Amino acid sequence: MKPLLGLLFTFAVMVPSTFTQLAYSESQFNAFDVTGKPVTLADIVKAAGNADVVFFGEMHDDAVGHAIQAEAFRRIVAEYGSKRSVVLSLEMFERDVQTVLDEYLGSLISEQHFMSSSRPWGNYATDYKPLVELAKEKKLPVIAANAPRRYVNMVSRGGRAKLDGLSEEAKEWLAPLPYGDPSPAYANKFKALMGPSAEARMGIDNILASQSLWDATMAYWISRGLKEHKNALVVHLNGGFHTEGRLGTVEHLLKYLKNAKVIVVTMRYEDNFKAFDPGKHTGLGDYVVLTDAKVLRSKR
Repeated sequence: MKPLLGLLFTFAVMVPSTFTQLAYSESQFNAFDVTGKPVTLADIVKAAGNADVVFFGEMHDDAVGHAIQAEAFRRIVAEYGSKRSVVLSLEMFERDVQTVLDEYLGSLISEQHFMSSSRPWGNYATDYKPLVELAKEKKLPVIAANAPRRYVNMVSRGGRAKLDGLSEEAKEWLAPLPYGDPSPAYANKFKALMGPSAEARMGIDNILASQSLWDATMAYWISRGLKEHKNALVVHLNGGFHTEGRLGTVEHLLKYLKNAKVIVVTMRYEDNFKAFDPGKHTGLGDYVVLTDAKVLRSKR
């Protein structure tokens, strides 16, 4: 029985997923600017033309949000790809798999080997693959922006000083050490989110330091992308908390490139997705996209 199960597992890894992304539909979301004024996706794409980086802050299981991201990226590539270097940047791939990602984008390795070597998220096939495949088709750079999870965990368990014991090669995958502290606003927001959880009782300062490693590493590799690709427009995907209110990753980016022009698009699913609630949605981003909470969630 075990050999058969092993064979089935191998087959599952080797065969690319046939799952498809939710179809983009304007009936399943409403978008607003920072004042709560209704806008369209076309308005957001137009604003992107004046930015260096567009952050899409998602809820990872938001199928509608993922469809919006894919459509926005497609439109940005179509509108600006002939004028600027459009770069895709992803929290969903860790920095130590950049070589694997580049090999796949360059058609040097198969999708099978890309999947088995890059540690993709469980919802990669439905939610992120369409963007990566468009980048591959158009020969656009893709940044594996995230800090390797094992090092984030290292900091959460033992603090920043643990990173000093890493090899020079491993440190190259992170933001330059010592990376920056979180702002007071971000720290307060993070601690409020954690609350009296078991993780917080273990040592909130170390957990916050690990979150900042995450933020700083994404920001650093975005800044590198802007420096390496002249007149670049970076489209970066991350969980909403990292960039809400232009905090977190945005703050770290502006430490590396103080004049970077940034747009933050924060996406949330809501039961009442047609109305901007000032008490809930003010300050989340330059644009807030509310999606239909009744749509079936993505699976991670």
